[in-house]
Amino acid sequence: MTDEKRTFTDEEALAFHRLPQPGKLSVTPTKPMATQRDLSLAYSPGVAVPVQAIADDPEKAYDYTSKGNLVAVISNGTAILGMGNLGALASKPVMEGKSVLFKRFADVDSIDVEVTTQDVEELITTVRNIGPTFGGINLEDIKAPECFVIESRLRDELDIPVFHDDQHGTAIIAIAGLMNACTLTKRKFADLKVVVNGAGAAGLSCTALMKMMGVKNIVVCDSAGVVYRGREKGVDQFKSVHAVDTPLRTLAEAMKGADVFMGLSVARAVSQDMVKSMAKNPIIFAMANPDPEITPEEVKAVRKDAIIATGRSDYPNQVNNVLGFPYIFRGALDVRARTINEEMKLAAAKALAALAKEDVPDEVAAAYQGQRLKFGPEYIIPSPFDPRLISTVPPYVAQAAMDTGVARRPIADMDAYRNSLAQRLDPTAAVLQRIQSAVRANPKRIVFCEGEEPSVIRAAYAYAELRLGQAILVGREEQTRRTMALVGVPENAPLTIINSRLSDKNPQYTAYLYNRLQRFGFLHRDAQRMVNQDRNVFSALMVAMGDADGMVTGVTRSFNTTLAEVRRVIDPVRGGRMIGASIILAKGRVIFIADTNITELPDAGELAQIAIQAARAARRFGVEPKLAFVSYSTFGNPPGERMEKVRDAVSILDRREDVDFEYEGEMSPDLALNPDARALYPFSRLSEPANVLIMPAIHSASIATKLLAALGDATVIGPLMIGLEESVQIAPLNAAVSEIVTFAAMAAYNLSPKPAK
Repeated sequence: MTDEKRTFTDEEALAFHRLPQPGKLSVTPTKPMATQRDLSLAYSPGVAVPVQAIADDPEKAYDYTSKGNLVAVISNGTAILGMGNLGALASKPVMEGKSVLFKRFADVDSIDVEVTTQDVEELITTVRNIGPTFGGINLEDIKAPECFVIESRLRDELDIPVFHDDQHGTAIIAIAGLMNACTLTKRKFADLKVVVNGAGAAGLSCTALMKMMGVKNIVVCDSAGVVYRGREKGVDQFKSVHAVDTPLRTLAEAMKGADVFMGLSVARAVSQDMVKSMAKNPIIFAMANPDPEITPEEVKAVRKDAIIATGRSDYPNQVNNVLGFPYIFRGALDVRARTINEEMKLAAAKALAALAKEDVPDEVAAAYQGQRLKFGPEYIIPSPFDPRLISTVPPYVAQAAMDTGVARRPIADMDAYRNSLAQRLDPTAAVLQRIQSAVRANPKRIVFCEGEEPSVIRAAYAYAELRLGQAILVGREEQTRRTMALVGVPENAPLTIINSRLSDKNPQYTAYLYNRLQRFGFLHRDAQRMVNQDRNVFSALMVAMGDADGMVTGVTRSFNTTLAEVRRVIDPVRGGRMIGASIILAKGRVIFIADTNITELPDAGELAQIAIQAARAARRFGVEPKLAFVSYSTFGNPPGERMEKVRDAVSILDRREDVDFEYEGEMSPDLALNPDARALYPFSRLSEPANVLIMPAIHSASIATKLLAALGDATVIGPLMIGLEESVQIAPLNAAVSEIVTFAAMAAYNLSPKPAK
């Protein structure tokens, strides 16, 4: 379940799916294809050998093809994302998106298959016939009640996992949360009185799973009221299984004295009076999206003792399907399971419940501005940013498959399996999500200096709609609003527009600036002119004077010009150093490179300061720094004057008593990043490959990062400003909207927080 609000125009959405090439998926060979011999092995004649092996033993397909890590996401487009029956082809963008999530969260290869038929038997036949190609089938966006029949039949007729996420995904995550809520309220499943509102695929799956957990007293409601025995209208064979003998007829009646409410219906289905009527310490899972059946604020206004979960990321305890399906399939595929049975689903729920009780790691704490989430009413479901999900949930699922006899290849060493999972997941995609989550939990006022620019206006609107905080545009109001209309930003968008020339803060800002610059040859009228006319100066003054929390600029002026204007107002952190750092996201790694845009030719002392500042920034991202001073030379070979400068920087850190991170140098990049190369130097102080690279000069840092970005093999974020007393980020000239939003989020996150007093 997700609740992401629309922060883009139709044109941006279409461009995202069209450029640089259509769609969201591509096929990448896993073997070299550089020589004629490679091609001969990959196709004819070499391919004949595995063909014969599979013909002799079909199980060998798992050994010699991609079947064992390949899931088909299949839909006929009859229930697309709440948009209804728009047809199979229209569902393709959604199915591609689901395939991307499989890869992103669990390293499961996935391909989407859209089937044009709406006939149940024809769809079953189609999927059954293509089933042997895949290791698993994920059914998606198929309308009820047909989805129940289709999944049930395919589970019987195929010997690979078949899973309808619309049914079971929400149920598994909700049950995990319910387990922990019952622990906190000292309830037993057998004693619960539960009301389920919503008798669709997810609601009925929740009901079935709770019954497996031992819940006996469950009342199911739909839009017509209670599903009771004897009711004929609107009750099919799937609802009738859960019909009960009861005089209750309405949701309000059913809620009286209930311990648990499970909502999978529509917004505003539950009133505060209904909540008041529930039992002590009520458990309320209001999971309708995008707006819950009742908001947490409304619940808390009448019940301080409630434990609440929703489907939304801006409230605690989000029930998010991405916590389930990628990891369930990961575990099922790794034991070559024949099915995903109820025991495996419950195992996934138990794994999630157990994980929420454990101490939260640094990566998750970083996403919440250092706040240590702790098991309790506000944290009964793990964060989607928790990197332990990949190594926690699949082993539970795999073990359940083994225990129930559906695993073809049992795992002998579960500890080794957990370790392999922890190393498998690419962590790079989570970086920006963690930053945005942290900012969303503590929203900030960010000034967008070039407030009349179309890209800046769209970025400010996206920032506000992402609930990251207040977006402030500096510009002439009439011109800004005219541009807003041209780019499709609503007139009532939550954007604050400030004209620097007309601001009532001008006298204070001018006095502050004149006090800073008067001994550097500036007159009072010079300060007044800069406040009136220079948006970077005005914006920096807003931040320095506490009228904003940070600023983003740079879209229309060069970096050096922009920085000089900002520096007239804001100084580097006392005792620190201003640096530029870029974050490289590539091949499963997160690497920081510094200094990328401030100090052109740093001496040894400056390199040491850059290293300390970069290490602090890495920790700000939840990364424990392993720092390498990079050079053309490795431990003196070959020798040279520039190598000596880097070596001296290492010696400076050796003499300092306040250095609490690993560092080493001088060394070449391949030695810093490649563990096999480091084996030749057993005296190296790095326990793992480096994740912070300190470059010997600005040109080497800039060339390295820009080369990686140009080749397209890495995502480069930055250069980011680190070390100013206030939070300022300077985006590249002509930055795209998404880049500006990223820099704004970084400004809100504040990479150089002031030390606590």
